[in-house]
Amino acid sequence: MLTLAFIGLVGGLITGVSPCVLPMLPIIFFAGTAGKKETVPAKTSRAEGDVLVEEVEIAKPKRDFRPLKIIGGIVVSFSLFTLTGSVILSALGLPDSFLRWGGLTILTLVGLGLIFPALGHWIEKPFYRLPKINKNNNGAFVLGLGLGTLYVPCAGPVLAAITVAGATGNVGWRTVVLTVSFAIGAALPLLIFASAGSRISQRVKAYRDHQKGFRIGGGIVMILLAIALAFNITDVIQRSLPSYTSGLEKKVAENKTVQGVLAPALGQGGQELAKCTPGAAELAMCGTAPEFTGTQKWFNTPGDKPATLAELKGKVVLVDFWAYSCINCQRATPHLLAWNKAYKSLGLEIVGIHSPEFAFEKSAGNLDAAIRKEGITYPVGQDNNLATWTEYRNQYWPAKYLVDATGTVRSIKFGEGSYDQTENQIRQLLKDANPNVQLPAPVDGTVKADSIGAAGTTPETYLGYSRSANLQGTGKLTPNKTVAFGLNPEQPNDTFSLGGNWAVGTQSVTSTKGSQARLNFNAAKVFHVLSGEGTVTVSIPGEPDKTIKVSGTPNAYQLVDKTVQERKTMTLTYSAGVSAFTFSFG
Repeated sequence: MLTLAFIGLVGGLITGVSPCVLPMLPIIFFAGTAGKKETVPAKTSRAEGDVLVEEVEIAKPKRDFRPLKIIGGIVVSFSLFTLTGSVILSALGLPDSFLRWGGLTILTLVGLGLIFPALGHWIEKPFYRLPKINKNNNGAFVLGLGLGTLYVPCAGPVLAAITVAGATGNVGWRTVVLTVSFAIGAALPLLIFASAGSRISQRVKAYRDHQKGFRIGGGIVMILLAIALAFNITDVIQRSLPSYTSGLEKKVAENKTVQGVLAPALGQGGQELAKCTPGAAELAMCGTAPEFTGTQKWFNTPGDKPATLAELKGKVVLVDFWAYSCINCQRATPHLLAWNKAYKSLGLEIVGIHSPEFAFEKSAGNLDAAIRKEGITYPVGQDNNLATWTEYRNQYWPAKYLVDATGTVRSIKFGEGSYDQTENQIRQLLKDANPNVQLPAPVDGTVKADSIGAAGTTPETYLGYSRSANLQGTGKLTPNKTVAFGLNPEQPNDTFSLGGNWAVGTQSVTSTKGSQARLNFNAAKVFHVLSGEGTVTVSIPGEPDKTIKVSGTPNAYQLVDKTVQERKTMTLTYSAGVSAFTFSFG
């Protein structure tokens, strides 16, 4: 737990000094100066001999807890709403932007309260009864609560892990520790600015002499910044500054210890799975396979009842973790279908565990349609909260766990490829379970499926805020905001840029006015996961333009279909209302 907290704290500190926090600094500074001057009396005396000749009462400044209250409010609201905001808003039927506009409203009211003290007293009054918050400067904690909903730091690896956990509902004590430590780390630099404002207000004579004027000025600054945040004016400043913390964030992301800590929490039932080396050609003994747990709905089972490994004992079981919009998973499905057809009657049972990457994949209706579209007839369990995923210590889409007839995991395969190896292992375990079984010739060589791409193929590219890592253009992904972006005239290899205005979400970006994207890729095939209603025009130099019609729930649309891998740059133009999730390559 200490390692987890330390990684969260370091990630927060890096984020807390990044360009993304700049709009917060004037607010925090002026908030620190806005406290009421409080003093406590102290007496001094001078004696000559036994005679008391003078006694003077001196006013000493009382310790100012306003900065701590501001930061405390930020930590509380940021931690709470990052992990549970989507759940709360969904339960109340409120739009995703509700929290942000609520924060802007609080910021405006506090600014008005500094200008008009009577209004400030009225704002603070409901919070007088809160424990440990006295009647002096209650507005500081309220302001912190509001700022926590506006505080949108840069998406480093730690915040990405927190955001994905919150979006999928996979929130446990590890995620809570990581979130709180991250929030504290990110808030510490802000505390320095708030404390600086407080010290100036107490020690600088010019401030004390013109306290009323400074309070009014601070209120005006807060209101102006609230307006700037509302209309995304602050983005101009952020875009003009280099990302001077990106190097540190990269080192954190590539650190093996950090990668291990940010992986899903290890399920108690799957501790022995670490004995398996993923991708090994030789079968191993990796402990008892964890039971399927925490599923919501089952497909292709008698009466739609949950499948269990206990009932399947005696059969060779291939557990396949997948997500229906994942191109890598789609390319693997034909191999699974071929194995199911060839070996099911001989003792093989394939069980698909659908663990969604994106929120839209949690829909049972969407999943049912995908199962029918792909022609999947083997059992599929819906693992929306990644409960079974976690028990198996999984981190990849797709992932295959091969279980022998005794219920022991014998092989683990992450990602695509090596299908002939997996089929050979299936055949070996079927033979071990029934030495008299008559196996057909291997079928994998006859499977018609898209290849995974030659060496050097561009990796899957995410466009949403929580997982985007290779955006190379002007503009920064800021969730729940419409941001103006600029295309990169010379797009670096295996990166993308956005152009025009995009409404940024955690998992996707949605086109608004003049929305474009530019992608540099090395692949024979390019797929784009899209949803909504509209069109996407694909322009590649030297080739005729191609228009894709988008309609309905998220699905993968093929943009490029070549026989050989090529390095190209494409520019895409989107009509308004199209949501873009990922690019995938083959």
